[in-house]
Amino acid sequence: MVTKSQIEEALKQCYDPELLIDVWTLGLIYDIKIDDAANNIEITMTFTFPGCPYGPMLVEDITKKIKDIPGVKNVKVNVVFEPPWKPSDELRAMLGV
Repeated sequence: MVTKSQIEEALKQCYDPELLIDVWTLGLIYDIKIDDAANNIEITMTFTFPGCPYGPMLVEDITKKIKDIPGVKNVKVNVVFEPPWKPSDELRAMLGV
């Protein structure tokens, strides 16, 4: 059985190429759904801004890293822009803004 913590750890290995911070820490991941019966994973996420040129690359990297988890069969990544991404206070401090 695939666990949420395994998925979170995989997401922490996927980095935004501009900010050099992982998508989990950035808060780009809104939801993780695990279908235990079929070992399917569904991720709902956003980008730092809707026109992000690295968006397709991030989705591809996330899909690959999660598929590398033993037992995962299928990965679906949904990209949404509502609610818009807003960095946390901690992240803003990390970024110096």
